[in-house]
Amino acid sequence: MSPPIVEIVVPCYNEAERLNGALFMAWLAVHPHYRLRFVNDGSTDATWDCLEALVKGNPGQVRVIHLQLNGGKAEAVRRGLLEVLDAGEATYMGYFDADRSTPLEELTLLVEVLEARPGCKMALGSRVLLMGRDIRRNPARHYLGRVFATLASLVLDLPVYDTQCGAKVMRVGPDWSRLLAFPFVTRWVFDVELISRLMRWERSLRPDGDRGRHLVEMPLRQWVDVQGSKVKPIDGLIAFVDLVRLYYLHRRPWPEGI
Repeated sequence: MSPPIVEIVVPCYNEAERLNGALFMAWLAVHPHYRLRFVNDGSTDATWDCLEALVKGNPGQVRVIHLQLNGGKAEAVRRGLLEVLDAGEATYMGYFDADRSTPLEELTLLVEVLEARPGCKMALGSRVLLMGRDIRRNPARHYLGRVFATLASLVLDLPVYDTQCGAKVMRVGPDWSRLLAFPFVTRWVFDVELISRLMRWERSLRPDGDRGRHLVEMPLRQWVDVQGSKVKPIDGLIAFVDLVRLYYLHRRPWPEGI
């Protein structure tokens, strides 16, 4: 039996200096059933040229979407995932940060988890420092992340450890077209909103079902905090406001007609 096709969306905004095309190409060479779909989110640097060079180097495994205006990571990921669904080739899809804080090899771990759990719809990478794991994070960002994760757990009423890790893989199915049909209402916590949408949709189908039964969280084997993050201090305040909005949204029924 041939391996499943896996398409990963990689949002890019002004990533020309951090985008290591050689590493992406080397990884694809030994993973022929993977596809990378880069989304150029209105970059103003040489990101366009870098991505076009990747397509020319491997047109069979690399796709690029060029967005004229910068709409933010949330919208770039949503547009990319919708194109994966429209193409209809993938068994699994996901998204992944362009800076490769999460090594590409970790994607195979998340796919293996979904392969082993047929009822699971989404696997989340989790940055947990355990013996035998190589997780290197800035201490301040780590502790702020723990506060954020606690608040996100309260919003979702779900014991999730790390919603913001930029590595997630989903089993392709018709539900995702509904879940991604409209833009995210939050900017910095769209990962939490995506989980919320899945839970709200499942709740509309099975009001008495188990919470989060289609989700699994897996500790990553390696993660390294890469310099050059575009996150600013004010973004933490925006994320907190977004969580408050999401708290009330999460408790509403799924919108009719979608």
